[in-house]
Amino acid sequence: MATLSLLPGVVPELTPALLDRYAPLYARVREVIPELEWQAHLPWIDAINSLKKQRNAVILAHNYQPPEIFHTVADMTGDSLALAQQAARAEAKVILQCGVHFMAETSKILCPEKTVLMPDLAAGCSLAESITAQDVRLLKAKYPGVPVVTYVNTSADVKAESDVCCTSANAVHIVESLGVDKVIFLPDKYLGQYVASKTEVKVILWEGACEVHERFTGEELRSYRRAHGNVRILAHPECPPDVLQEADFVGSTAAMISHLSERRPRRVVMITECSMSDNVSVEFPDIEFTRPCNLCPHMRRITLPRIHDALLHMRHEVHVDPAIAQRARQAVERMLAFGRKEAA
Repeated sequence: MATLSLLPGVVPELTPALLDRYAPLYARVREVIPELEWQAHLPWIDAINSLKKQRNAVILAHNYQPPEIFHTVADMTGDSLALAQQAARAEAKVILQCGVHFMAETSKILCPEKTVLMPDLAAGCSLAESITAQDVRLLKAKYPGVPVVTYVNTSADVKAESDVCCTSANAVHIVESLGVDKVIFLPDKYLGQYVASKTEVKVILWEGACEVHERFTGEELRSYRRAHGNVRILAHPECPPDVLQEADFVGSTAAMISHLSERRPRRVVMITECSMSDNVSVEFPDIEFTRPCNLCPHMRRITLPRIHDALLHMRHEVHVDPAIAQRARQAVERMLAFGRKEAA
């Protein structure tokens, strides 16, 4: 067999021995990673797994990361809430965040003593970029005394101006837990509209949106039903209202996984970022997944070579101003405390 050397002297060659060592892992992911791609990825995967031990590092990967990252080098995976919880509990000295910038900031906020790295500092988020701390201050001046509930898909500066953070998984519960009749909900207008439909609390919205989820339409979902017959449609609450009306289930990425585990539909389409279906299908080989391929361009910036480069050179470190971090931590900790109370 010809060998493949991707980075002489650093990344190992692709050898029969390496293929044999990782054969059990490939058997698990072969339906979502073609063989030729696997052979190209494997030297990077092996080098990254070796570097993690040398650096005393853990890799956190969001559900929207591609399978070659999610299933092969990540130590912890999940949605924004799960990653925040795992970052807070991480014992390693280095956290490498495979996700977008606000996620790495959240890890740094919760673990100020740790080194937090990103494979690419330019991996941003349309939601996080839709609002600034000054915008929040102006809203608080306009609605004095009204609590600010902020989606975790925001910068540290915005979190610092907030009373409590939330995720799509717990947004409704956190809004209702405040015991008030009105909240400012930032920045996703569609998630905010969904929350408003589930509570009597008046929700003041911002005009932010996720560039992946806002592209879905109700007609697109109807076309899936026409094309695939008895398909169960699961939609993320960041989608527009006409999409949620057509869906059979609405919930966070974690809630989608729980729903599949409980219901075990024969055929399903997940209305969210494309890689989510690839990753979940590995856990549910008995379910047929129809894949709507809306990709997040920011998540696509995270690649195996960039992960390797960040760990090898300890570069792309994420910093948060300590004064900002202290205030932002209060909002994030309130969210996490709510989760601990719910689990008790």
